[in-house]
Amino acid sequence: MKIILGVSGSIAAYKSAFLTRLLVKQGVEVQVLMTESAKAFIAPLTLATLSKRSVLSEIVSESSWNNHVELGLWADAMLIAPASANTLAKLAHGLCDHILSAVYLSARCPVFVAPAMDVDMWHHPATQANIRRLQEHGVQVIPVGHGELASGLVGDGRMAEPEEIVAFLETYFSQTKALAGKKALVTAGPTFEPLDPVRFLGNHSTGKMGIALAETLAQQGAEVSLVLGPTDLKPANQAIKIVSVLSAKEMYDACEAIFSKMDIIVLAAAVADYRPKAFSETKIKKKEGDFVLELVKTIDIAATLGKTKMPHQTLVGFALETNDETSNALQKLEKKNFDFIVLNSMRDRGAGFGYDTNKITILQRDGSRTDFPLKSKTEVARDIVAEICKAANPRQA
Repeated sequence: MKIILGVSGSIAAYKSAFLTRLLVKQGVEVQVLMTESAKAFIAPLTLATLSKRSVLSEIVSESSWNNHVELGLWADAMLIAPASANTLAKLAHGLCDHILSAVYLSARCPVFVAPAMDVDMWHHPATQANIRRLQEHGVQVIPVGHGELASGLVGDGRMAEPEEIVAFLETYFSQTKALAGKKALVTAGPTFEPLDPVRFLGNHSTGKMGIALAETLAQQGAEVSLVLGPTDLKPANQAIKIVSVLSAKEMYDACEAIFSKMDIIVLAAAVADYRPKAFSETKIKKKEGDFVLELVKTIDIAATLGKTKMPHQTLVGFALETNDETSNALQKLEKKNFDFIVLNSMRDRGAGFGYDTNKITILQRDGSRTDFPLKSKTEVARDIVAEICKAANPRQA
């Protein structure tokens, strides 16, 4: 196995020597990268001796060019330990001013960060926002420890011990991906129902929840097709096949074309229930008096697909409600033949369209329910996919 070990400027950098030695003892090829500030805490010679490879700290030096793209392709994993608050912020926002961030942006392998900083820095909203952002990008965050810090304070922020980091990596890579060999279809985003060349009926959906689900299903080994309505957001995982659509009819056609080949279907899109009965080829001009718009129902994608669902398929739906939430969701669960339904309420603060967070309840066909607290949409996606794994692999549940 080949691991890039990135070392940033933190007093915890001394632990990188122990970490390098542990990895090498397990037969891992370790290529150490250091930021300039990291050199104030530990000598590059120490890490070069332990890793048996030259330590790199610049993309371009007087004698060579250290190709960050090749490094990103070379590695089976990238581990940044310690990851200082400054480095985490740079990674979260795509800044590229040192070799660690350049290789991070080129890496196609799993990326792990082991944060290290003082307690107040760790709990600062900016740092926590950066952590959430990195998780949304698929970065695995190794939990910090609690204890005495370099400042003399006691609290969270200690970098995990080298043995804990190695154990975290072993667990990650030893887990069999629960959905390997499965094909998954996810719908996400809004639909736009055109009225004339410049106007449409739509909604406020951004597609964040559906995209997070597609990413998480892919991480569990599924081959994912994402039917995506009009949104500026896209999944970071390039293995996800994206089918871009505009209207409810286009979304249905895209789903229907591949539905029979799918093992897992997650209908997270906010599909319009109605569309204009007539489309005007020219822009509708403002006139005196009221304007009456006649609407007709769009095709009910979930109900239509649910009628043809096969026994081996797992069909998951969503219910965003404003009142009588549980009752409405249970009716939808039964009517559309879902295996389970994910309920969230517009009355819950931090849930609904546009937020980076969500608060859900999973309702099962047997009447059972699981309520979850407010979490990032990435974490919510993990909870939902964990339930999908149980439904798709009943013998392993």
